[in-house]
Amino acid sequence: MSHEKKMSIDFAPAQKQLLRYTILALSAVTLLGTVVFVLWVLGKVIGFLHLLVFPLAIGGLLALILFPVIELFEHRLRMNRLAAVISLFVVLFALCVTVLVLVLPAAVYQGSQFIESIPAMAERGYSSLTTRFPRALPMLENALAEMDVQSMLPGAEATVDRVFVYIGFLVGLGFVPLYLFFALLSGHHLKASARGMLFVLSPKSQNDVLYHGQLFVDYLTAFFRGQLTIALIMGVMMAIGFTVVGLEAAIYFGLALGLLNIVPYLGFMVGTFTVLPVAYFQPDGSTQLVLLVMVVIAVTQLVESMFLTPKIMADRSGLHPALVVISILFWGTVFGGVVGMILAVPLTAFLVTVVEHTKSRFNRQHNRQDVPEIQTSKLPPN
Repeated sequence: MSHEKKMSIDFAPAQKQLLRYTILALSAVTLLGTVVFVLWVLGKVIGFLHLLVFPLAIGGLLALILFPVIELFEHRLRMNRLAAVISLFVVLFALCVTVLVLVLPAAVYQGSQFIESIPAMAERGYSSLTTRFPRALPMLENALAEMDVQSMLPGAEATVDRVFVYIGFLVGLGFVPLYLFFALLSGHHLKASARGMLFVLSPKSQNDVLYHGQLFVDYLTAFFRGQLTIALIMGVMMAIGFTVVGLEAAIYFGLALGLLNIVPYLGFMVGTFTVLPVAYFQPDGSTQLVLLVMVVIAVTQLVESMFLTPKIMADRSGLHPALVVISILFWGTVFGGVVGMILAVPLTAFLVTVVEHTKSRFNRQHNRQDVPEIQTSKLPPN
């Protein structure tokens, strides 16, 4: 009687672990490559349709940030959705009017003073550079004179096209309140609509797609809600500090640098290279004013790193600072500019979470496979 021998390959535990991590690495690389490709294509589409996409994106982000306020109006004040949205718009309009009444006169005054001081700043800058770099400045002037500046300037047709692009962008921003209104009014129905669009997938795949989609929305909402709060606080702090020390256009520079901190470290870098020269070359500028401006920036950054970010963000991204910088450069390149830099941190945190989730699921499956089956016939008698 012949017995057929089944061919089987027995791996050592170390070989099984190596095979497991190899498969995991290949899966992670494939997933990451697919995601990067999809996002690259998405970036190209956004670049082509930016006049339509940007207002929609701004309205969607504002809706994600303001959804808790709508839910508060609904539950605490017993309002329906439409009444809650209208009430929120009334509150936002009142806040904007209050801010304009309180800040606009000082902002107009500082802006006019800054415009009037531009010629004096240019003259001081030229004389300072001439004194400190007597040889370098004539060489720079000769190089600029030899350059064909006219060929570098855009033609009349390109200039007109660019002006129309800017006008279209501003008109699109005017529709942001309308997009925000409808997003707040019907945004809670989007999850059911998304499940309906995934009818071609199995229920398990639908749950996975919805889970990762909700995960990305949660990261995006938490990041922008926290970063906008931090940016506004930093902008107000720097605007007040710059006004106290006597910087020209203090409100504009302070609020601008604060909002730039939506992208981590960007406000500090831009502030260092723009505000400090203004503090030195303005009509009453001096080295002392430069030091005072540096103190304002340093104190604001210290408050942000020690109090604001730990309390508001609570380290929600979980990313190392070096990885944050790398992600900003990477996504800025993928999306071709500021959009990628703004979305860099939530996108990277989302991808890291997806990789960890995939890795834990893979390990759970293999751990279940490694557990030997218990044969009931070999159990000892009771």
